[in-house]
Amino acid sequence: MEEVKYNNGIVNEMIGDKVYKLLPSVLKNITNNFEGRERDIVLVSSLSVLSGCLPNIYGVYDSDKVYSNLYSIIIAPAASGKGVMNKSRILIEKIHDRLLELSIQEQKECREEKKKAKERDFENCPSPEIKILPANISTAEMYSYLSKSQNGLVIIESEADTMSIMLNNDWSNYSDVLRKAFHHEPLSISRKLENIFVDIKEPKLSILLSGTPQQLKSLIKSKENGLFSRFIVYSFDEISGFKSDLFLKKTNDINTIFQNEASVIFDFYGKLKELDCEIEFLFTESQNKAFTKEFEILHETIINGHSHSFLSNLRRHGLICYRIAMILSALRNLDKIIEGKKLLCENVDFILALRITKTLLKHSLITFNSFDDSFLSENDEQFLFSLPSTFTRAEAIQKGETLGIPTRTVDDKLSQWKKKKIIIPVKHGEYRRDRKMV
Repeated sequence: MEEVKYNNGIVNEMIGDKVYKLLPSVLKNITNNFEGRERDIVLVSSLSVLSGCLPNIYGVYDSDKVYSNLYSIIIAPAASGKGVMNKSRILIEKIHDRLLELSIQEQKECREEKKKAKERDFENCPSPEIKILPANISTAEMYSYLSKSQNGLVIIESEADTMSIMLNNDWSNYSDVLRKAFHHEPLSISRKLENIFVDIKEPKLSILLSGTPQQLKSLIKSKENGLFSRFIVYSFDEISGFKSDLFLKKTNDINTIFQNEASVIFDFYGKLKELDCEIEFLFTESQNKAFTKEFEILHETIINGHSHSFLSNLRRHGLICYRIAMILSALRNLDKIIEGKKLLCENVDFILALRITKTLLKHSLITFNSFDDSFLSENDEQFLFSLPSTFTRAEAIQKGETLGIPTRTVDDKLSQWKKKKIIIPVKHGEYRRDRKMV
C-alpha cells in the first residue's frame, strides 16, 4: 500500500477502472450506468448486500470456518450522492418478500390448525422469517430473527443514526451481537422472567450503512472499540452537484437493470439454499502465498508509518479480502456451482479482491486518523459495560477483581473516565455512564 498521508486535504481514491472491466456480469451490469463516487458506492453496497445471499458456501480462514458476510459503511457529507447505496436493496428484496410470504402463510396455517383443535398456545407457531432486518429493533428481537434465519440476515440503513440510537439504549444495545456475528461466534441469551433461551451456533449477519462523519462517530465512539475494525469504510468529502437528468428515462432503466439482476440472484439463492451439503471456497496454493506476501507488506507499512492501533483493522481486512474473493468467485460461477465440489478462486477474482481491499483499507486508515482518542479501548469498553449503567466505586472494584484488574488500576480508570466525561459523578463514590456512550 502506498504511504497514506494523514487528513491534510487528501481525497480518498476511487476504485480503479480496471476493476470494473473485470467484474462478474451481475456486478458489471449494475455498475455500468454509474461513474465516479456513485459507481464505487454501488459496488461496495452490492458486495455487502450480496454477502448475505450465498448460503452453503464457506471457507476456512485462520483455522476458522467463515461465510461471506461483510459489514460496510459509506461515510460522506450530506448532499454527496451516497444515497445511491439504496439501489443495492433491490437485489435482495425478492428474496426478502418470498421468505416473508412463505413464513406468514406457515404461521397462518399453524394458527388455523390450533383454532380447530381448540388450542390457544399460538406462541408455538412459527414467527415470520425475513432477509432484510431493520436496525431499530431490540436485542431480544435481533436474537429471535437471527435464530429463525437459516441463511443469515442483512441490515440496510441509509441513516447510521438509526443504529446509533438503538445502541444507546440498554434494551437495544446489541453492539456485542455485531462484534460476535462478524466472526460467526456463538450467541446466546437467557431471560428467566420471559422464559426465553436462545442459542445461535453460527450467526450470519451482513450490514450496510451510510451516514455523515459525525454520525459515524456517534455510532462507533472509539476507533479502538473493536466495532470499527470490522467495517469496510468508504469515505469521501466531495459534495455532488445538482443533477440535470432527474426526469430522464435513465432512472427507470437503472431500476430495471437492478430488478433483472435481482431475479438472477433470487434463482441462485434458491439453488444454493437447497443444497444438501456445503461448498468449500479455496484459494490455490500460489494465491495463498501471494495473499500472505501482500498482507505482510501492508503490515510493515502500518508498523513503520502509522499507528499500531490500526493493526486490528489490517488483520480484519485480510478476512474481508478473503470474503470479497468468495463473493466474486461465486457470482462468476452462477451456472457452474456443483454440489459437493470445491469452489476454487479464479486468479481474476483474487486480484480484484486484493485491489478493492487495498483501496478500502486506505479509506479505513484515513477515517481512523480522523477519530480523536477521547474514548475507550476495546478492553475498557468491555469492563465499563460489564457494570450497571449507574454503579459505585465498590462495584467497579469488585468487578475488576473478577477480571484481574487491581484496585489502583480501577481507580485510575475511573479518574480518566471522569475527565473525559465518559462517566458522570452522581454523588460521592457513585457514577453513571454518559448517555451518549454506546
